[in-house]
Amino acid sequence: MTPRFDAVGLVVSDMAASVAFYRRLGFPFPEGAEHEPHAEAAPPGGVRLLLDTEDTVRSFHPEWRPPTGDGRAALALRCDGPAEVDAVYEDMVGAGYDGALKPWDAFWGQRYAVVRDPDGNGVDLFAPLPAE
Repeated sequence: MTPRFDAVGLVVSDMAASVAFYRRLGFPFPEGAEHEPHAEAAPPGGVRLLLDTEDTVRSFHPEWRPPTGDGRAALALRCDGPAEVDAVYEDMVGAGYDGALKPWDAFWGQRYAVVRDPDGNGVDLFAPLPAE
């Protein structure tokens, strides 16, 4: 038997703010998830996103402390095309979220941008650039 990749888990400081952020990006959290200590969303693609509050994690791991600094975790979301990268970035920044890196045509062949969730985790938005 081989374990299979099934989910990414993030520890969040504010469940309501995090659920709102990820819902805006299309993650289908159930109604009421923003009021729970643990929430899960299963978007198309087969990998779930799990959110747990800091208090929930401390309840089973009392010595746990939140990491500090940037780059604690990052998610990457593939968009349908370069225009969608721009549109999603503008939507998130327009809603008040941190636009950490404006959309640009990366040398590795992708339209690429980064927004940050309420805990400072990067969410990469990318799409392949058209072949020249």
